Amino acid sequence: INIPHDRGCEAHSDGDVLLHCVVDAILGALGLPDIGQIFPDTDPKWKGAPSSVFMEEAVRLMHEAGYELGNLDATLILQRPKVSPHKEAIRANLCKLLGADPSVVNLKAKTHEKVDSLGENRSIAAHTVVLLMKK
Repeated sequence: INIPHDRGCEAHSDGDVLLHCVVDAILGALGLPDIGQIFPDTDPKWKGAPSSVFMEEAVRLMHEAGYELGNLDATLILQRPKVSPHKEAIRANLCKLLGADPSVVNLKAKTHEKVDSLGENRSIAAHTVVLLMKK
């Protein structure tokens, strides 16, 4: 989901902080290496890659290991741009990428109340918890 703003993320891939966090949560729940090890920024084939590619691989690995998503709770933390007008579109995109029912996918957006680099609009953070269930 593209949210118009005068700033963007500096990253090797497309820099989608939320999707990267979700991918890492799934990989971690499976006991696999993190996103940087599976999709290293030293490999030119990932330069500018859409994070949906990483998500597709994480979901494939989840199914291959015999798991399905029980639920996902994600928090996106940034001062600007305001996420609330885009929250449902982001959540719908997460559901689509995960192949999940909206009842098991939650997204929260928070600011950092103008404290530290997050609150000063110099960075973005995300936290994600996933519950994987055996099929």
